[in-house]
Amino acid sequence: MQLTPDDTIVLELGALRLNATIVSTWIVMAVLVGLSWLATRRLRPDAPPDRWRNTLEILVKLIEEQIHAVTRRAVHRVMYFAGTLFLFIAMSNILALVPGFKSPTGSLSTTVALTLAVLLAVPAFGIAHGGPRQYLAKFGQPSLFLLPLNLLGELSKAVSLSIRLYGNVMSGAVIAAILLGVAPFFFPVVMNLFSLLVGVIQAYIFAILAAVYISSAMADPPTENEQDCAP
Repeated sequence: MQLTPDDTIVLELGALRLNATIVSTWIVMAVLVGLSWLATRRLRPDAPPDRWRNTLEILVKLIEEQIHAVTRRAVHRVMYFAGTLFLFIAMSNILALVPGFKSPTGSLSTTVALTLAVLLAVPAFGIAHGGPRQYLAKFGQPSLFLLPLNLLGELSKAVSLSIRLYGNVMSGAVIAAILLGVAPFFFPVVMNLFSLLVGVIQAYIFAILAAVYISSAMADPPTENEQDCAP
């Protein structure tokens, strides 16, 4: 049984090998672009709202509210990044319900790539907010002796994010395979609904954690008065 889409070769042309992870990623991006075009093709101030526009506005508003609950700094810029992560992961897991489609989030290479994007975004947002000196100074707080531990903490974020998403997607695939072997006529519907719920939750958790890390990088350092008042 092949669990990861990396093991499935879809097209092979000499040295060029396209596995299911790459093809599935292209499909997810194409679906998102197509849905975005459908939702915005008639987006004008004088045009009456249709169901596509209403759905888009509700989705954007929900994402904005969740980001605003995490950080009040550059909400829209953080929302663009974290919202994109949420939509990509959620759509990848939703399309996994389609027979024959292998979710790219079931590949460790995809989850690591998403995590690297978050790790690059964290210093980018932090430096854009307070400058490189203020951002780098946080790694030496409260003492320079803790610099290695602070750097190790940044590395642990990458490991936790990638392993969490990959592990949850793969565990769902293993459970589904076991239950399908036990009761192939009853459990498919239940497992599809369960996989859909877990996929959306994982997309939400990943996006919120990304927003939390970015918010932490954009936080202003404590003032001398705040440090004196700290227990």
